[in-house]
Amino acid sequence: MVMLLAACCLWTKSAQAGIGELPTPAGPASLAPNLHVAADGRVLLSWIERAGEGRHALRFAVLEDGGWSAPQMIAEGPGWFVNWADFPSLVALDDGSLAAHWLVKSGSGTYAYDVQIARSGDGGLTWSRPASPHRDGTMTEHGFVSLVARPGGALEAAWLDGRETSPGDGSHEHGGGAMTLRYAAIGPDGTPDREALLDPRVCDCCQTDAAVTPDGPLVVYRDRSEGEVRDIAVVRRRDGRWTAPRHVAQDGWQIEGCPVNGPAVAATGRRVAVAWFTAADDLPRVRLAFSTDSGESFGPPVAVDDGRPVGRVDAILLDDGSAVVSWVEATPDGLSLRLRRIGADGSRGAAVAVLPAGAPLSNGFPRMVRAGERLVIAWTGDGVRTAVMPLPR
Repeated sequence: MVMLLAACCLWTKSAQAGIGELPTPAGPASLAPNLHVAADGRVLLSWIERAGEGRHALRFAVLEDGGWSAPQMIAEGPGWFVNWADFPSLVALDDGSLAAHWLVKSGSGTYAYDVQIARSGDGGLTWSRPASPHRDGTMTEHGFVSLVARPGGALEAAWLDGRETSPGDGSHEHGGGAMTLRYAAIGPDGTPDREALLDPRVCDCCQTDAAVTPDGPLVVYRDRSEGEVRDIAVVRRRDGRWTAPRHVAQDGWQIEGCPVNGPAVAATGRRVAVAWFTAADDLPRVRLAFSTDSGESFGPPVAVDDGRPVGRVDAILLDDGSAVVSWVEATPDGLSLRLRRIGADGSRGAAVAVLPAGAPLSNGFPRMVRAGERLVIAWTGDGVRTAVMPLPR
């Protein structure tokens, strides 16, 4: 990280907030970036690229010496489900191994696809044969995955699972059961174990997110009531058992369809921050709520946005208990990627435009991680792009 900080002054910076673009090794048609910070401080960037007619590849690079390493291959193949909202991930486990997930079609239906997870024990040079965390065998939607690194190199996963939906051909025509939220431990050979149903009725295509506290893991997601209220909920595992779902806040957003706009969660010790988008009462908002008891309860939400948010949030927690939230804001000149620091007391820092309105910003969910005293941010513009900047005040 010292090398990263020293090298940043060599990059062309914007006039605002010391933001410097960091060129990536991703190709011009790349998309779906994701970021992860390993326990040793390494920053990992993953993305998807086309790999020939009807084929795609999942690649990754490591931030080193102030720039991204040469790309390494995770997987390549035909028949992938590639989508701006349901994107792959890569995590580092504490035994030094890596784990990644991506999505592969299981049938002819538009949303008939399965989750594939593979692991690497040699830094990404070779990868295990992929396996699914679900074993229902239905040609329905399985995606919006959150991989969770657990102590001792253990891996767990949460995902949206459409096995109860009807007609069960991946068409998204729901006439029977609802989309569910499920969780499983993933063995070293990819075999799922201790699969759990966390919520039997959830929003169909909003991202999930997960974090780990000293009291156990928690998962945040968009719930779906019988009356079509789709507020953000949390479930936690305590003493080996999952709690009943509980709403982070009572927005009361009633909407006849999925907004494709999931929440983000960050945890440091027992302090947790959840950020999300809502348009309850026809008023679009990005909100943030803090917890000091590992997500058992949350304080009142804080307004984050600048008045016209699109959502697509991410969040991190800082050492002083404050949080940084990123989101996409609509302006008369186009979309702008912004972030803001929210104090532990709910105070709001100034908004920072990572991308001003009119800059290349395609459909997708910008990602953000902390690297020492700086942020690394990734988004899809004309291909996958990244930038670094100091922590906002």
